[in-house]
Amino acid sequence: MAKLYFRYGAMGSSKTANALMVHHNYLEKGQNAILLKPKTDNRDGERIIKSRMGLAKECDFVEEFLETADKWISGEDDGWKKLDCVIIDEAQFLSKEQVDKLSLLVDSYDLPVMCYGLRTDFMSNLFPGSKRLMEIADKIEEVPTVCWCGRRAHFNARVVGGKIVREGEQVMLGGDEAYVSVCRRHFRSGEVTGARERDIDYKKSEE
Repeated sequence: MAKLYFRYGAMGSSKTANALMVHHNYLEKGQNAILLKPKTDNRDGERIIKSRMGLAKECDFVEEFLETADKWISGEDDGWKKLDCVIIDEAQFLSKEQVDKLSLLVDSYDLPVMCYGLRTDFMSNLFPGSKRLMEIADKIEEVPTVCWCGRRAHFNARVVGGKIVREGEQVMLGGDEAYVSVCRRHFRSGEVTGARERDIDYKKSEE
């Protein structure tokens, strides 16, 4: 039975690389998977999904795909039969209505939909798309990454001039120059770099 998946993680957790690898695996097995992203994400070009590792692939827009899906739902088109999976990157930028329509495709056509994205913004508030996915997805999985201190990172801190900022628009596109993944302790303290505790302990043991 097909499911609606939400695979989330902080920035730098290789979510996009995971999405691209899943897409490749489908194609390698002779199946037809479509790769999508919202139009909001134009960092790497309009129709390109690119990971920090350098992996990249052409994609289509969620908005255009859902226009086609409207024809499937109305019975005008049976193109859904040609698809084996839908893979979406930057799913935090989806709207509630878009997530609901994707869930309808899962339930009506037994079509797996895999969404990859951030759970929360730089203020630790849920994005609209992520909120709806957390509410209705069949399977929710974390793609883990770590803070500079070695603890698991759950927060996406926005950084300007080496300091965490806590005000601004929810959506501001950027990469390593604008965001850093940190644990809750360092999100609260505002520390974006420092010595790991185990390194400090190691140095003490040498003294």
